[in-house]
Amino acid sequence: MGDVAMSVPVIRAALAQHPELRITVVSRSFLKPFFNNTHRCDFFAADVNGKHKGFFGLMRLSGELKSLGIDAMADLHGVLRAKITGFFLKVLGLKVAQIHKGRTEKKALTRAQNKMFKPLKTTPERYADVFAALGFPVDLSKVPEPVLPDASQKISEWLKKPGVRIGIAPLAQHEGKVYPADLMQQVIDKLAGTNRNIFLFGAGDREKKQLMEFAASHPNITVVAGSLTLAEELGLIARLHLMLSMDSANAHMAAMYNVPAVTLWGATHPFAGFAPFGQPLSNALCADRVQYPLLPTSVYGNKIVPGYEAAMRTITPQMVVEKIESVLSNA
Repeated sequence: MGDVAMSVPVIRAALAQHPELRITVVSRSFLKPFFNNTHRCDFFAADVNGKHKGFFGLMRLSGELKSLGIDAMADLHGVLRAKITGFFLKVLGLKVAQIHKGRTEKKALTRAQNKMFKPLKTTPERYADVFAALGFPVDLSKVPEPVLPDASQKISEWLKKPGVRIGIAPLAQHEGKVYPADLMQQVIDKLAGTNRNIFLFGAGDREKKQLMEFAASHPNITVVAGSLTLAEELGLIARLHLMLSMDSANAHMAAMYNVPAVTLWGATHPFAGFAPFGQPLSNALCADRVQYPLLPTSVYGNKIVPGYEAAMRTITPQMVVEKIESVLSNA
C-alpha cells in the first residue's frame, strides 16, 4: 500500500506536465480510492486471486489491457507478476519500462561490513525514471496540489470538534519498525492534552485491541481502525494537521495530501529511499547510530540484528513530542 501511495504524487505530476498523457493504474481493487480525484487517470482492477491469477491469468490481463488502447506500460512495481505482464505486452507490440529498485545500493546500505551509509535515490524518483524512459520526464519539484477526497458523514461529525487533529499510526508490519508500546503510550498521553483530537490508525482485530489500550481514559482519542473504508480513511487523513507514523503506509498516505508527517525509524532508515514524499528529512526521527552503528539493518524492517531489539528506545517520547510540537507550530 505504501508503494502505491508513493506513486500518487508522481502520477499527478506526470499528468500535469504532459497534457497529452492519460494513465491507467493497474492494481488491486481496494486501492482505487488513491486515484479517485486524479484527472485523466483511470483505474483497472487486477483480479490476481481470480481470473488474472497465474501465468495464463496474466496473459488474459495483458490482452485486456491491450484492448484499452494503451501505448506503453510503466512498471513501477518490478515484481514477477508485473514482469510477466510486461513480457506479454512487449510481445503485443507495446513499449515497456521497468523500475530499477537499486538492490545493490540498498544491500550496501544495510550490510554489517563495509556499510555505505549515504542517501539513495528515493522511490518516487525511481518512479519518475520509469516515466522518463517512456518519453515523459517528470519534475518532482512541480507536483500539483491534491484534490481533497470527500469527507463522509461520520468524518464530518468528527471534524466539528474544535482543536488540532493529529493522526497516529503506531504499528507496522514488521517488529523492527514498531516503536515500543510503553514509549508510544507516553507519547500519546503527552499529546492527549487540551485542544487536541487524536485519531489512531491501524488494521485488524489485533491492532485494534492495542489501539484501544492506547486510547483508554482519553475521551479525545478516536480509534478509527476497522470503522472506516479506505476512501473514508483518506478523507480523514487529508484533513489532519499532522500524522505520526512508523516507516509505514500511513505516512505516505498523509504525504499524498501534503499533511506533515513525523516518522519513527528503527531497523530501517529514510536513506533507503522510503521517506514520505515531500517531507523534510528533519521530520524523520531515527534510532541512535552511535549506540547502534550497524543501523540500518534492513530495507523493510524484517531483519533485526541480535542486540538491536531496543534500538528504537534511543528515540525518547520527549523527542517525539517536541518534534511534533515544533512541526505544528511551524505549519
